[in-house]
Amino acid sequence: MELTALGHGSGWSGPRFTGTALGARLRYRGHTTGERDGWSYLTAELHDPGTGLTAFVELSSPVGLPVLRSHVRLRNEGTVPLVVQSVSSLLLGALPSPDQLDVHRARNDWLAECRWYTEPLRDTVADIHAAAHQHDSRAAVSLAGRGSWPTDGHLPMGAVTERGGGRAWLWQVESPAGWRWDLGERACGTYLALNGPTDAEHQWRVRLAPGEEFTTVPAVLALGCGLDDAFAALTSYRRAVRRPHRDHRALPVVFNDYMNTLMGDPTTEKLLPLIDAAAEAGAEYFCIDAGWYDDSAESWWDSVGEWLPSARRFPDGGIPAVLDRIRKRGMIPGLWLEPEVVGVRSPVADALPPDAFFQRDGLRVTEQGRHQLDLRHPAARAHLDRTVDRIVGDWGVGYLKLDYNIVVDPGTCAPGDIAPGAGLLGHARAYLDWLSEVLDRHPGLVIENCASGGMRMDGATLAVTQLQSTSDQQDPLRFPAIAAAAPTAVPPEQGAVWAYPQPGFDDDLIAFTLGGALLGRVHLSGHLNRMTGRQLGLVRDAVAVYKTLRADLAEAVPFWPLGLPGWTDDWLALGMRVPGDRTAYVSVWRRGGDAELRVPVEHLAGREVRTEVLHPSAPTAGSARWDGSGLRVSLPRTPAVLLLRLTSGT
Repeated sequence: MELTALGHGSGWSGPRFTGTALGARLRYRGHTTGERDGWSYLTAELHDPGTGLTAFVELSSPVGLPVLRSHVRLRNEGTVPLVVQSVSSLLLGALPSPDQLDVHRARNDWLAECRWYTEPLRDTVADIHAAAHQHDSRAAVSLAGRGSWPTDGHLPMGAVTERGGGRAWLWQVESPAGWRWDLGERACGTYLALNGPTDAEHQWRVRLAPGEEFTTVPAVLALGCGLDDAFAALTSYRRAVRRPHRDHRALPVVFNDYMNTLMGDPTTEKLLPLIDAAAEAGAEYFCIDAGWYDDSAESWWDSVGEWLPSARRFPDGGIPAVLDRIRKRGMIPGLWLEPEVVGVRSPVADALPPDAFFQRDGLRVTEQGRHQLDLRHPAARAHLDRTVDRIVGDWGVGYLKLDYNIVVDPGTCAPGDIAPGAGLLGHARAYLDWLSEVLDRHPGLVIENCASGGMRMDGATLAVTQLQSTSDQQDPLRFPAIAAAAPTAVPPEQGAVWAYPQPGFDDDLIAFTLGGALLGRVHLSGHLNRMTGRQLGLVRDAVAVYKTLRADLAEAVPFWPLGLPGWTDDWLALGMRVPGDRTAYVSVWRRGGDAELRVPVEHLAGREVRTEVLHPSAPTAGSARWDGSGLRVSLPRTPAVLLLRLTSGT
């Protein structure tokens, strides 16, 4: 591990730690090992006699999975306070030389999530032959996430692979706030450093008085024989660490009225026919998205916070009548909520104490006409508890889509914080604790995590919530690149993918739009109530197909027959391997290019394989046949999609 503290060496020199940092003075003092609940544990204790700082490097691994989880717990056993500026969650050396490695990163921008790209590590980490200087190159590949959208810009993930199809090392930093990772060269090999927030990047510091402790965010490393293998291990790990919930096995179909449909303008008149059509299509949840609380002639953006239903939008029987209609049609009702924000015009902004909000230099932080609640404050927490208990307990809502549409960078300085990055991490951890308490009180509740789509798609939040919004992308031709790559960041049963067919689409585009969601979590939308009977039948057929395979998705692991998808690729493919390797599912999209393509499926090579087209139901849409080691796929028109089930003998 590496650690820096004020007064004990600057620590950072470009991407490298200097030897004067406090971390260099920590010495081994002992270790413990053990196994419990299907995990192996090792804790190494390091100590610095000069300051009294003790670091416990806590390593764990699920038995049978090639995955290592690491975090560091610091304790000040000295007599004077220490101000820590950075501490690595995992530091790994002795990887192969940069000459042998490719590095993989994932851009993650609004409407364009999970865009992986690759380059030789040596392109950045220059070979400088610096023997005369007696140290390695200071060049490094470094990535950092800032602000309250932890996955804005890049996913907190990365990978290196040996060129030529050898080993893969895949990692994620499980931070709901800031994070940083570095790859560089040391002693003719490659090192990897995984950090949560740091002083240099995130204005993060923590003051440890004698006897006080701090624990870093976890960092996770998965190993594999190639990227697909490593992603399979990481998917299994993500399932092992998350909060148990029945939703992870049931995978019910959700209809949400927002995307390309009501777009934040729900009313009783608009909702009732949509509810009926969604039920006819086979939806099992119906979520009323943004706008249900808006009762003013002005924009609701800067007035939110009370979360009371609009009388203007729901004139006859109010919102309870609409929720009852959802239940009568056999679905569970849901509502959209943005719990952490309070508009500047909301009465809640004046009702809560100043310390219940983010602040800097004694002034309340304002972003885009909104204040940010600090969930460490009991008044902020009590306000949200009352809100959720009213919506879930009194109104009988069983699904909450929790959105978050502002960015606060670098954080807050509440009383007791010495730096805004520390305040942000404190709030983010308190928010996840609050979510856990909500689920303890309402164990049947399903929570979807959203931040303008996938801007909060971090491992810490995924371990608590049941679903994850993958994007706000509205173009059905662009969404497949996101849907095909989403399982790199989230298990398929948690990855909410929009399927928003419209009555103005032709049959091919309806099938294409629906097909993108069938290897994830179907988030149905669109003006289904305006469709012809034949069009609604296409939707109903796709939903019925999904229900036949979702039990397999709950335990399948992803693979990418054509490699990780590119944003503009003509052909895209995503596969799911079911345990036992008798069954696999493959979705293939064509957006352009040649009408035929070979799609390798390496883990089934050499077997006899039965190929079934599950979607679309039209027999002329395309075809696929097994050639002994892959699929020969023909899609004569664009846009087009095929969902295939592959069943092999022993």
